[in-house]
Amino acid sequence: MGEEEEEDEKVKKTALQIIATFQNLPRLVVFDLDYTLWPFYCEFYYEHDMPYLYPQARGTIYALKEKGIDMAIASRSPTPRIAKAFLNKLGIQSMFVAQEIFSSWTHKTDHFQRIHKKTGIPYSSMLFFDDEDRNIEAVSKMGATSILVGNGVNLEALRKGLSEFSQNSGSSSNI
Repeated sequence: MGEEEEEDEKVKKTALQIIATFQNLPRLVVFDLDYTLWPFYCEFYYEHDMPYLYPQARGTIYALKEKGIDMAIASRSPTPRIAKAFLNKLGIQSMFVAQEIFSSWTHKTDHFQRIHKKTGIPYSSMLFFDDEDRNIEAVSKMGATSILVGNGVNLEALRKGLSEFSQNSGSSSNI
């Protein structure tokens, strides 16, 4: 096992411990791409470039997958082909039940309506990570727990997201 895989495994283990501390879990976790899962705008790259994730993103994704929590992508990228190529190169494209990657002026509300339509999961059962305030605000108004990330998806963002989700869902069931 390489150094990177070992680190991913450590992050996954810690993420699983964090997830285990919460009773109310989201049915769907939605991620933005640029400056949320990876530290760049993919439109400044080419399909043949080699992308990379934030250090704790892959382990976090693996932990959510292992716990049976569905994941989706909501990205306002003007270069969906590059974004999808990068997800594929990173070996994580198949992890997402929905991938809404298209340019939009709607602060992700269109993305979320499509994700909801595809999955049937209510907004109140969704947890969303993004690096832009305006997207967090718009999606929060739809009823999804939305977390602003400063340094991409990491264990601290996961803990904060699950904690806020838990508070927002109160003692009600996630079904």
